[in-house]
Amino acid sequence: MVPDIQTLLGANPSADSITVFLKDLVQHSDTSLTAPEVKSYSDAVYFNYYPLGISFLYIPQKGYKPTGGLKLENLQVDSLVLDSINIYNSPKPKAIPTKTTTSSRAAELAFSTYPVLKWKLSLSPEASASNESSIEISLTTNGKDFVSCLGEPDRKGGGTGPSSGSIGIWCEWSKHGIMVEFGGDEARGPQAWERGKDAMWRVITIFPPKQE
Repeated sequence: MVPDIQTLLGANPSADSITVFLKDLVQHSDTSLTAPEVKSYSDAVYFNYYPLGISFLYIPQKGYKPTGGLKLENLQVDSLVLDSINIYNSPKPKAIPTKTTTSSRAAELAFSTYPVLKWKLSLSPEASASNESSIEISLTTNGKDFVSCLGEPDRKGGGTGPSSGSIGIWCEWSKHGIMVEFGGDEARGPQAWERGKDAMWRVITIFPPKQE
């Protein structure tokens, strides 16, 4: 059983909780655990585990300002704190990405689908729209499933413009620390919000809950 992913927030990259989580995650996949691809900036460091469909965003602390292009061995890992986690549901596209594919979209295509078929996220009791203490996520969880459990989102956006070039709809439940970006044709275009209930999640971002 993969440990509760939300308990990882606030840890540094060398924490035992991170190591145990990744080792358990590999047991659900057909890959071995390899070092992450690191992308460093002065205010953020990403650890991308492409074969595992997961990315960790670390924020520098204690006045640490990483430079760009650092490798894992050059980072001051004790001065990094896990601020958010991206989990990907990335069915492989039938078509090869073209030159018109945006750089951010191309980067997302590099991620495999998160290997755990069903998993749970804990909910904040004070903010829950239902009596549930958690929400179960599968690869087919859609907009209707999220709203029925979490209630109306605190923030939302996307879904505008022509179907071929618009941003997919997204919803954020700030008090639970959950943001969901939806994918597929249902999540794009002028009628995206009408069809969004059937759209399945593409990226789930987990962050510390924000209280008013």
